[in-house]
Parts: sequence; structure tokens; C-alpha cells
Amino acid sequence: MEEHSLLRHQVDWADVRSKAFTQARGARAPADTYGAIGSALQTLGDGHSTFWEPERAKVNLGSSAASLDGLRGHSLKNGIGYVSLPGVQGSQKVYDEYVRLGRGAVAKADRTGSCGWVVDLRSDTGGNMWPMLAVVGPILGDGKVGMFVDADGKKSVWSIKHGAPYEDGRPAGWGDGRPVARSMPPVAVLTGKRTASAGEAVAVAFRGRPDTRFFGEQTYGVPTGNQEYRLSDGAMLILTEVKDADRTGRTYDAAIPPDEEIVKDPRPVARDRDEVLEAARRWLFEQNACRQP
Repeated sequence: MEEHSLLRHQVDWADVRSKAFTQARGARAPADTYGAIGSALQTLGDGHSTFWEPERAKVNLGSSAASLDGLRGHSLKNGIGYVSLPGVQGSQKVYDEYVRLGRGAVAKADRTGSCGWVVDLRSDTGGNMWPMLAVVGPILGDGKVGMFVDADGKKSVWSIKHGAPYEDGRPAGWGDGRPVARSMPPVAVLTGKRTASAGEAVAVAFRGRPDTRFFGEQTYGVPTGNQEYRLSDGAMLILTEVKDADRTGRTYDAAIPPDEEIVKDPRPVARDRDEVLEAARRWLFEQNACRQP
């Protein structure tokens, strides 16, 4: 924590260390230190670091099955493609399946050659951002799309090449993505209060992109990157180490507001109405690529 935490330069480590060792005094097994570790994490105040006991770590990271029901793609009226990304956390098998299904959803939505796209991140609660970028990479377009920035200003660049994600020039996996019919189409990004962590990273990847506009509500507010540290008994320390930054270099460490804020109408008559999606569609129809003759 002292070496890698995003907020390491703002913490009185002598005080944190003293309190942690006092709380863990008499510990005879790793589990006896959990309270002290949790308390130390709380003092960081980054709102994103966490601690998993062994059973929870096993469930969260060892799962070979995850619900990917929210991973959908289809063509809307008048040639607009729609893809919805849920959060994803689990094993490599889960990530591989996410990318396979997600790329299939994008291909389905682009079957008739989409003039523009809606990328729906309202149910993207986070997890691992790289499978998500592997799905939307062809829509994002090739080139630098964002970066991580640590407490000392050191940067790690995210980029897309042939529709696939890279970090500092190293492939994140899954090979090239199938290109969409139109390169650099206009994109409407939908966000909400559940858009968090890795979901916010995907939103940040679209920030600064030409012909892109954000609709909905502000995000959850943890656009920061975590690193996992497995402890001796299988417990896991999830430590926030970096801020997300967009392609222009602007960093984010709080809730990200949309360009057009649209709050869901609570009245029963509006239950089945998606005002956010409708606003996104109207904007797309105003763009040259999608303007009707």
C-alpha cells in the first residue's frame, strides 16, 4: 500500500503502520490480520480499494461461469447499431466468452452497415476493462484511446490496433476485431449511476473521440484502476493505484457527468420509455453519417 497506492503521497504512513500493528497484535494466523488490513485500506480514502477473504477471492476470480445476459447487440431503426456492455469479472474462460459473445453482438448490429452507434454502459458495473475494449475496439477506432496515470505521473497508454486493445504496445489478448462497416462513425455513449470502475474506463476511452456524445446520468465515481495482490492464504488485496485519463491526457477521479443529463421519469406511464436512448438516437440522426435524405 505504501509503495503503490494512488494516494500514497497524501497518507501519514507512520500513523497507519502503528495503528495496523496495534490492531493486529497477537495475530497467530493470516486471518487474524484481516481487520487491520481492512482498517488500513479505509484510511486511504480512495473509495475503490478493497479486501477479499480467501473464499470470496476464490468465488470472484475462480468462476468459469458468469451471467452475460446484458451483453447484447442489434440494429435499431434507420441503420443505427446498438451494443450494451455489462460488467465482467471471473476467469480467463469468462473473459474469452465475453469477447466472443460481444464481438458477435457487434457484428449482428452491424449486419446492415450501421451509420452510427449507441454504446450502452448503464449496466457496466466494472470488473476487467480489457474484454470490454476488445468488444468495442472496432467502434472506438484505432489509435490511443486513454491511459492510466499513477501518483508520480507515470503513464500507461491504452490503444486500439485493428480493433484489439493494447497496453503500452502489448496486446491485451483476443486478436484483431472484425472492423465495422463505417470507420470512425458517430457514437452516442449512455452512462448511469451503475457505470463504475472498468465501465467508467470504457467511458473514458470514448472521451475526446470525434463525433461522440454522452447521454444519461453521471457515473458511479471510481474511474480508477486497481491491482490485485494475492496473500499467503489466498486472500486478496485489491489496491487502487492509478487514475484513468482520456486520450487528451485529462485525468478522472470522480463521477463523470454526461453531455446531456437525462434522469428517468419515475411516473408509471413512462415505465417502458427509454428517454436516454431516444435522446441518443435523435442526436445520431442529426449527424451527417445518419442524416436522412
